Amino acid sequence: MCKKYILLLGAFVLVMQAKAQKQDDMRQAVEYLASQELGGRYPGTSGDTLASEFIADQLRKLKFKRIVNEKRNKGYYQDFTYGKDVKRTTHNIIAVLPGKDKKLKNEFIVVGSHYDHLGMGGEGSGSRRPDTLGVHPGADDNASGDAVVLQLAKHFKKVRSPRSIIFMFFGAEEQGLIGSKNFIEWMKRDDNQRKNLPNDIKGIVAMVNLDMVGRMRDNALSVSGTGTSSEFKAMTERVAEQKNLHVTCTPDGYGPSDQASFVAADIPVLFLTTGGHMEYHTPADVPSTLNYDGMQQTLEYTQELVARLASMPTTPDFINVPSTQTMKHAKFKVTLGLMPDVMGASTIPGLRADIVVAGKPAHKAGIRSGDVIQEIDGKPVNNMEEYMQRLSELTAGATIPVRVLRGEETLVFQVELTPATK
Repeated sequence: MCKKYILLLGAFVLVMQAKAQKQDDMRQAVEYLASQELGGRYPGTSGDTLASEFIADQLRKLKFKRIVNEKRNKGYYQDFTYGKDVKRTTHNIIAVLPGKDKKLKNEFIVVGSHYDHLGMGGEGSGSRRPDTLGVHPGADDNASGDAVVLQLAKHFKKVRSPRSIIFMFFGAEEQGLIGSKNFIEWMKRDDNQRKNLPNDIKGIVAMVNLDMVGRMRDNALSVSGTGTSSEFKAMTERVAEQKNLHVTCTPDGYGPSDQASFVAADIPVLFLTTGGHMEYHTPADVPSTLNYDGMQQTLEYTQELVARLASMPTTPDFINVPSTQTMKHAKFKVTLGLMPDVMGASTIPGLRADIVVAGKPAHKAGIRSGDVIQEIDGKPVNNMEEYMQRLSELTAGATIPVRVLRGEETLVFQVELTPATK
């Protein structure tokens, strides 16, 4: 009995040491990619070059298959140029792990994240503080995703998988999904420089995208695209149950990240994120704000999800799911100026306000981040759909009551509505 106990204890210690090493590796990757030295990783800058060299070096050390004949950066770059007035050249960083099953190895799964960010910010950059010039480190957006994908690459290089896996780090995502769109178009063309990739786009049977996965709260994860293939939702929920995570599923695969380029090409997708926060697209998105225990949970969840995708006995089918991304300012006459909990992680009735933007109507009225909205203009709010319905019923200039729960206290605020464009 004593010997058995010692063996179990030894195994437990080894597992914990392995987890600690993975977290340390992810932390180091984030701290480098989101360092001041890299200047926010704007496409075509020296910071972009340093970030891509760091990622390519990791893939080279793992001895992944290259995707072009060029020797530059060992053949992991797919270069592209974009822009009308100002031309910028950057690249996607791509490596291939061939599958071990004789039949399934001809089907490829893309596992990806984008590595670029906003640089120094400024007007028109996408910064939420456009009047402040300063390094936007992008620790969560999206050094967190890059760190997890690098760990996934290490894991599957060791264990292999039946299907082939393409590990991708997209450039110029913040400028309009340019890198992923460029990759899709490249795969539709004949190119004798292309190596180890499928012959055409039809060889890619699924795509898993990680974007902003560094701020897990309440063991909650959002997964979009669960309706783009018939088995995805059940698979997503089974793995979540196994890993003790709360997962909110969205059927369609559209949304503001690179998986949208793939679903537009009739490829089923899964998009993982831990959601927004106050530091999003600001200079305050720094490594010290991340939840590395949560990133470990996301890593373990995604490992199992990709393993199941890679071993499905039949090719994932594609289902064209209309976009449910209806919460856009253009469709509403008013804005409250807040970002609701898209993951539905709160167990309290209502919809939690994850971010309340300073100076906007909700903030001016006294509503704060973390308040749970339970009623708008006398009508209940229990979920995202009801929240959007309430917004669609409102008009600018009106002052309406909003009832929230703050801790154990119920509060009612009078919110003066402004047009959605302001």
